[in-house]
Amino acid sequence: MSDLPGPAGLAEALYPNTGALITVKPTERGFSSDLTALVTGEKGAWFVKAVRNRPGGRRDSLVREGLINPCVRPISPAVQWQAESPEWIALGFEIVRGRHADLAPGSADLPTAVELLKRIGGLPLPELAADWHETRWDRYTDQPELLRGDTLLYTDIHPSNILIGDRTWAVDWAWPTRGAAFIDPAVLVVQLVAAGHSPEQAEGWASACPSWKDADPAAIDAFAAANTSMYRTLADRRPDAPWLGAMAAATRAWAHHRARIGDGARP
Repeated sequence: MSDLPGPAGLAEALYPNTGALITVKPTERGFSSDLTALVTGEKGAWFVKAVRNRPGGRRDSLVREGLINPCVRPISPAVQWQAESPEWIALGFEIVRGRHADLAPGSADLPTAVELLKRIGGLPLPELAADWHETRWDRYTDQPELLRGDTLLYTDIHPSNILIGDRTWAVDWAWPTRGAAFIDPAVLVVQLVAAGHSPEQAEGWASACPSWKDADPAAIDAFAAANTSMYRTLADRRPDAPWLGAMAAATRAWAHHRARIGDGARP
């Protein structure tokens, strides 16, 4: 099988599920995967995410995505098989068709994206996620308790992870966690600001989510400040990544807006 398509050792890892590989067409790779590809084999076709089978974050993330998948259907495409070898660990997803969402001001996709977020917010917290506490922002705030909660969080909200076709999908559940319910709408706010919305406009869209309307404003303020600190740190570390600079600017604009509200404009 060494002459089949794909990186070294991949065909052997996938063979029990796919049969001999016919084509491996890489797609744009995400940060959490070493390979994302449309894979055709003797037994069918799938979207495959694979990482090198080494201890650490990428492997842990893929394992977690496989575990959560049955709990997030039909919002997320179904994992149809999992594969593991000494070299690779992989998930085989059903192939879904759609285009990436447009989150720019005036886009017809905005109500669709908000409705998807409301559906995600309505998912129950599965028992397997009980210990998946959201801690990514803890080092950037002195109020981490405000980010705790019992909601299943997606957190990876951005245009390329929202596919719109015959139905709307949230793909790439690379790191689901348990935390405060307002965090997913807050992540959407940052994406909307990055797409050209004012902070006020972005929060207007988030306000359609019950979890946003029910949130403690002080908790949202704490998240906005922590997110600003996090992206500033990441952007400083990687000045060659323009998207990080853009996200740092968006988080900073939103945090300034929250600070102005806190200084007296909040009802």
